[in-house]
Order: sequence, then structure tokens, then C-alpha cells
Amino acid sequence: MENSKTVKLILEDGTEIQGQSFGAFSSVAGEVVFSTAMTGYPENLTDPSFAGQILVLTYPIVGNYGVPGEDLYESISKIFESDKIHIAGLVVNYYSDEHSHWNAAKSLGDWLKEYNIPGIAGVDTRMLTKILREKGAMLGKIVAEEDVPLHDPNQDNLVAQVSPPEVKHYGSGQHKIVLVDCGTKTNIIRCFLERDVELIRVPWDYDYSQIDYDGLFLSNGPGDPKMCDATIKHLQNALQQDKPIFGICLGSQLMGLAAGGDTFKLKYGHRSHNQPVRLSGTQRSYITSQNHGFAVDTATLPAEWEMLFENLNDGTCEGIKHKTKPFFSTQFHPEAAGGPQDTEFMFDDFIEAVKKYKATSN
Repeated sequence: MENSKTVKLILEDGTEIQGQSFGAFSSVAGEVVFSTAMTGYPENLTDPSFAGQILVLTYPIVGNYGVPGEDLYESISKIFESDKIHIAGLVVNYYSDEHSHWNAAKSLGDWLKEYNIPGIAGVDTRMLTKILREKGAMLGKIVAEEDVPLHDPNQDNLVAQVSPPEVKHYGSGQHKIVLVDCGTKTNIIRCFLERDVELIRVPWDYDYSQIDYDGLFLSNGPGDPKMCDATIKHLQNALQQDKPIFGICLGSQLMGLAAGGDTFKLKYGHRSHNQPVRLSGTQRSYITSQNHGFAVDTATLPAEWEMLFENLNDGTCEGIKHKTKPFFSTQFHPEAAGGPQDTEFMFDDFIEAVKKYKATSN
């Protein structure tokens, strides 16, 4: 990185780390979190769940395969998880000035500049991750020429910032699914379109009670789920019916809150590939991809609800289900891109629940 300017990463505990600027030369504040994935930075950077966060990538070389083009499928990106970068800033160990890949359209640095997102390289990201693992996710800032105050993005309604303002339609299948978009990842839409679905994508606070749908899906998204009062209210009404409901990540937390339970902020969150979870009541385990900072407190759930999956690292809730109705959720990402995809069958389970509901309700 010849002739690169010097910038600083400053954490709220006073830790200061000097590095070299790439991407936009600007200052930004946010919550500092990490991901241990070896690949997939185009997907991570466009994941709306990372909104307001300074992302630390632990893999030692980043940018070597560049950034793919903006190819579309059914009006959505073939690769990216949304239509723009959502992170506040990026922290890496070594940034590769040169990239090489058959579908690369630009460099990571140029892509960051397009969205005015700063990056800092030359940081010992594994040492930094140890700090975050000991002290927990903390506020921080990347400082270029002008200083900026620390800012906690979880105090903002991040879901309202990333959710699209209008209703969108995808596909023409026989199963009509309402997708409540709290910051949905595009691969969720791809997974549904592969399963004979007509998808109605609605904003986070939309009242979908007047739509004649077969199943309800609650998407992932950023920030504190308790900010989504309108979403929870509409969901409480939906839980009075028998139509199948499936939630992922933030959607799982919203389901827990609507059911009458509580959520809490995790010390540092789960933000990486290859997280092990176990199906409750069995010894069956799965390897999953995760990105969340909050979790459902299963001790607060009403008697008719129970934990569906458990995190094998810390024992936290990785999904809940209703004991008699077709309502269930996962805290992890069954649609994970780029992987692992060991739990994509959850979409099949949801569609089977929709088929069963339609067959018994007619």
C-alpha cells in the first residue's frame, strides 16, 4: 500500500491502533465487531445486519479476489446481500492492492470509496479480536483527519434505516409468502424463489393483515429488536392465527418478543461462519453462519413455547418454536452465503408447513 495515509482505530476503552487507509479517507464511529470467515467479504459488507458497525475481518489477507459485478437475477443481485454496503467501516490485517478473480469487476478499495466507507489495514486483527472476546463488542471509531465522537448505533432504529419503503413482488409460484423486510439478505429471497413461491416483500412496519397470504416470514436485520414496536404489534396479531410463521436472526428475536418473552444483548455477539448449534432434545448438531448481537431469553418464554436450537459454544438460544402451532425460528442463517448451507432445509420445512396448512384449511 504505497503512499497510503495513516489513520487510527480508537476503541472506547482507550485502545489506539495505527494503520494505513484504504477505501475512503474519512472518519466514522460505530460498534466494533468481528467475523472469522475466510471468504465472503462482498456478502458481509452488503449484509444489512452489519449496519452501523465497524467490521473486523480476522482472515489475514483481504481484497485479493476483488469485488464481483452487479449481475441481477429476478431484479436482485446474484451475489450481494443487498444493493449497497452497510458497514460503517472495515478493519483488516493485510489489504491486497492487486486482485485476481474471473468475475472481479473492481477492487475492494474502489468499492469502499464509492460508498464513502473507510478502511484501515495493517492492524493485528487477531490481537484486536482477543480484546473484543475478553471485553465484549465495544464502541469505536476510525479517525482520519477529523475526529468524531463515539456513537452507539444500537440506540438508533437501524431497521427503519435499512428496510425498503415500498412493497415489492417476486416470483409467481403457488405459495404466497409475506416477507417482512427488517433488513433482509438477498439470498433469503433467492432461497424462496427456488421453492415455487410468490413473495410479497413488505416494509418492517407494514400492516399485512389485509393480505391473503399462506405463510409469514420475518427477516434478519440490524440493532435492538425492541426498537421494532410496529413489527411486534403486527406479529402478535399474526400469532393469533394458524398460518405458518418462520423467522431468521432478528426475526427470531421479534418472534420471541411477540410471544411474550424477552431479549438481551450478547457480550460480543455471534458473527462468523462455522458456529455449532444443536437441535434441542437430540444429539444432532449443525454448522451454521451467524451475525447477531441480541438473543432470546428462553427462561422468559410462555409455557407453549420452547427452544428449538442451542448454541454449543455458550448455550444461548439459536431458535424457538411453538409447541402446537407451525411457528418456528432460527437465530442462525440457513440461507448463508457464502456458506455453510447445512441448514437450508429449514426453508423446505417452512414450505411443507405451508402446504399442510393450505390442505387442512380449505
